[in-house]
Amino acid sequence: MKNNYYIYIVAMALVTYLIRVLPLTLLRKPITNRFFRSFLYYVPYVTLAVMTFPAILFSTSRLLYGGMAFAVGIVLAWTSGNLFVVELGCCLVVLLMNAVLH
Repeated sequence: MKNNYYIYIVAMALVTYLIRVLPLTLLRKPITNRFFRSFLYYVPYVTLAVMTFPAILFSTSRLLYGGMAFAVGIVLAWTSGNLFVVELGCCLVVLLMNAVLH
């Protein structure tokens, strides 16, 4: 069976177009529902987290190293809030785990 990639491209374009156009055409007045407004507010953050979390875990040679770096990153972000400190701490954790356990 031959794959017709043009059908996939047209379907993807149609879905993307509808997602962007339907809210503009269907919603004429501002959204006043508090729950729906808060839901829409957090959608970008959740999407970013869902895309980033697997990349953190699977970017190292072992899943455990990525998990440890993630845990240290959460603690450092919670305590210091400095992005450079979080990045440095996560990299050091992976480096030390590779040196000690590998």
